[in-house]
Amino acid sequence: MTFRDFVTVSAGNLWRMKLRTFLTVSGVVIAIAAFVSMISFGAGNQRYVTQEFEELGLLFTMQVYPKTDKTAVDTVKAAALDQAMVERLAHLPGVALAFPMNAFTATVTVGDTSIKAGAQALPLTATQTKLFSQVRAGRFFSGDSAREAVVSEEFLRMAGNLSADSVIGRSLILTARTVSIDSGVARVIPHKWADVRAEFDDVVLDSLRQREYVGRTVRQKLGEAMGKFFDGFVNSKALLVDTLTICGVIKGDRHGMVRTEPIIIPMATALRFTSGGIVDNPVDLFSSLSNGTLFAGNDPVGGSYPQVTLQLDPTAPYEPVRDSVEAMGFRAFSFAEQFSKLRKVFVYFNLALGVIGLIALVTA
Repeated sequence: MTFRDFVTVSAGNLWRMKLRTFLTVSGVVIAIAAFVSMISFGAGNQRYVTQEFEELGLLFTMQVYPKTDKTAVDTVKAAALDQAMVERLAHLPGVALAFPMNAFTATVTVGDTSIKAGAQALPLTATQTKLFSQVRAGRFFSGDSAREAVVSEEFLRMAGNLSADSVIGRSLILTARTVSIDSGVARVIPHKWADVRAEFDDVVLDSLRQREYVGRTVRQKLGEAMGKFFDGFVNSKALLVDTLTICGVIKGDRHGMVRTEPIIIPMATALRFTSGGIVDNPVDLFSSLSNGTLFAGNDPVGGSYPQVTLQLDPTAPYEPVRDSVEAMGFRAFSFAEQFSKLRKVFVYFNLALGVIGLIALVTA
């Protein structure tokens, strides 16, 4: 081997060793970066969720729902979330505030734009909680009877991507149609003697002794009466119109952790829409038919609610409140309980990410 060959072989070995070292170091660096990224990703998600819970005060929030157990015995009547029950929930030990989810659907007009949107009645005391503290522009209404309304960012998108500052002080027109039992009953009851006589003209008196004929005639008359009732019930609707002033814009929508309708109005101001009959919504109609409250008198303070939100005392544990709510015959959803479960999930999630990053590091 000549000196030239020796130098060539040595230079080749040095180059290959340097390249091997570079690849090894690069692999280790990438593996460490992947390990740190995995841990940071899990920790970042956990911090984001924790921050959301703390900013909205969800750790001290509990939601109450009626039980929907279809296997329950028919003779057992489920407890109703009416105003009296809301007051009972508010007086439970550890509960600082209780307010219902009182929502309806209306046609909303702002300027030249008209859209169909959900509205929610909210007491003034509820606006002072963290759940509704994220105000983007303006302020909340000044009282339960104020002629004011607060809209959400979702409403701004629905109305054509309006800016928050531009809607403050503008007029908002709420239009809703409510149906009443009285209009359906009035259509069934005959108003003239001629109408009564017409009902019996097609009845064959000689056939009344036949059971089949009587059953067929009764079913026919009941079907006609039911058709008249629903015709009057659905088509004779009262038109309610109210003009409010937009005083604020808040963050949130119907798909967040806490459901918020696009429009929020004071509790007393909303009574015209919530106590005048079933709002023009097929879901409300069939819900009233299924739970047997269709022919019940309207509660002047809002009737039965689908949901009640409880604001808990920060110094009191949530478990006794949850047990009391369930003992009253309702379902309780505690955000604090869900958060404790989420923390366990995040522990396992972070461990899994750490294992993946560790495998990459060991492989390198």
